[in-house]
Amino acid sequence: MLKKFILIIIAFCFLFNLRAQSPVDTSQRAYKPVRLGLVGGAGGLFYGGMLTGLATVWYQDNSWVGFHVKNDNAGWLQIDKYGHAYTTYAMGKLGVQSMRWAGVKDKKAIWYGGSYGFLFMTSVELLDANYAEWGFSPMDMVANASGSLLLIGQELAFKKQVLTFKFSYHHTELAKYKPGVLGDTDISRVVADYNGQTFWWSLNLRSVFKHQSVIPKWLNVAGGYGAYGMLSGENNPRIYHNGAWVAPIQRYRSYYLSLDLDLDKIKTKSKFLKSTFFFLNMIKFPLPTLEFNTLGEQKFHPFFF
Repeated sequence: MLKKFILIIIAFCFLFNLRAQSPVDTSQRAYKPVRLGLVGGAGGLFYGGMLTGLATVWYQDNSWVGFHVKNDNAGWLQIDKYGHAYTTYAMGKLGVQSMRWAGVKDKKAIWYGGSYGFLFMTSVELLDANYAEWGFSPMDMVANASGSLLLIGQELAFKKQVLTFKFSYHHTELAKYKPGVLGDTDISRVVADYNGQTFWWSLNLRSVFKHQSVIPKWLNVAGGYGAYGMLSGENNPRIYHNGAWVAPIQRYRSYYLSLDLDLDKIKTKSKFLKSTFFFLNMIKFPLPTLEFNTLGEQKFHPFFF
């Protein structure tokens, strides 16, 4: 999953200058073929370039064994599967807004743009399927599809994202025990240390309680999932660190309840701020949070990220 998170970050940077529009009054959008050409060219270059890079660089030290299926459902307490779903959701959201920016009719923008992440991640999965270290994971494909369907289904039903898929990360002390797996720098740990990753479903309250004007349009309530204690995919190895054996680390799941902000609902005439809010809205805003974990603990975090 490390490479998949890196790819989505690159995609954000590559397409940052495409304006993120709110999907309102779509019937008044004018079709702009030049913009569509830019969107198609950027998407094609990213798709072809990244797959070529993976095929020639990422896999060069791994053995080609041909197509094979691998059951990795138990790995990383499924945090990597949530990462797959988030990646296709985020890339699809970029795709839909890019197509709308080009003036494409709304249903086509939703289906074509919203499917971009699934198409890309399926291609990566098919590459993985031929190398000994990975293999084709059916559950990865289920996760990929779920992220895209969450996006597309809401756009078709509501013309907006009532439930937004978000991500957050906090630093953990576990990466120092396995830096080759969990990251050896602050940036690499964001994408490699699953112990610090949390995935959120952020529900816009005003979209549910439409006539309750006392509720701010930007206020959300969010539920999250994370896990801790993972030094490898399934079973933690014994760790020798700083001249001593590290005590066994227990793996557990955490569930979170928090408030959140829907930055897409903040009105502004600035195109730059619209684009900024669009990208920031893929990240959970740090606010007071309740945690419930499978160790039987309940915790309150004044600000959790």
